[in-house]
Amino acid sequence: MKRLVLIDAHAIIHRAFHALPPLTSPAGQPVQAVYGFAAVLLKMLRELKPDYVVATFDHEGPTFRHLAVERYKATRVKAPDALYQQIPLVKELVAAFGMPVVEAKGYEADDLIGTIATLVRKKHSDVEIVIVTGDLDTLQRVDERTGVLTMRKGVSDTVLYDAAAVRERYGLRPDQLVDYKGLRGAPSDNIPGVKGIGEKTATELLKAHGSIEELYRALKRGELKANPAILAALKTHEADALFSKTLATID
Repeated sequence: MKRLVLIDAHAIIHRAFHALPPLTSPAGQPVQAVYGFAAVLLKMLRELKPDYVVATFDHEGPTFRHLAVERYKATRVKAPDALYQQIPLVKELVAAFGMPVVEAKGYEADDLIGTIATLVRKKHSDVEIVIVTGDLDTLQRVDERTGVLTMRKGVSDTVLYDAAAVRERYGLRPDQLVDYKGLRGAPSDNIPGVKGIGEKTATELLKAHGSIEELYRALKRGELKANPAILAALKTHEADALFSKTLATID
């Protein structure tokens, strides 16, 4: 089976920038994100030996999520200019390797990765996919032909997630992680979730009911077994739960 690697470039750039000490070129330009990205790229090529590679980038400007809810990622502290100055250099680096750069107005790199993965899975049954990223948002796309390689610590300590590894870490199937965020929320992205529901309760509810939609069907039938405070929170925040799941879902 052939292998396609989809690189979440922005996530790796952010991880490398914060994981490495400040580095500069002879001209004094900051380059630690470029250096870290290059290290990840070379490690990936050596260990995964891909047949195909695509690098995806976030497009400048708001995404459809920002248009849907003004506060999306509003609490996230803006990265230093020294990070943004290195993005064009990373694109030059990727181009020097002969790898295509893909970005689209209004969408995040995760959405491009999800779209490419979906198209490849439909059209090419002989290709497996590995997503290389600096965060865990793409774990929702893990399946029998799709894995996620991410940094556990710094840029050199990596872990490859398959469906079994996702279940071991979260106690849920990969496709349930959007429901998990819908209930628990995601503070780093300002996704509200259901106030009063934490990791353990979200996991237990999804183990019992499978998805947010099924959970609310059970609640409306009076079949949901939970303490009164949880039942009240779910009733009050149904719209937040469903909207949070939408925000967390890769398009």
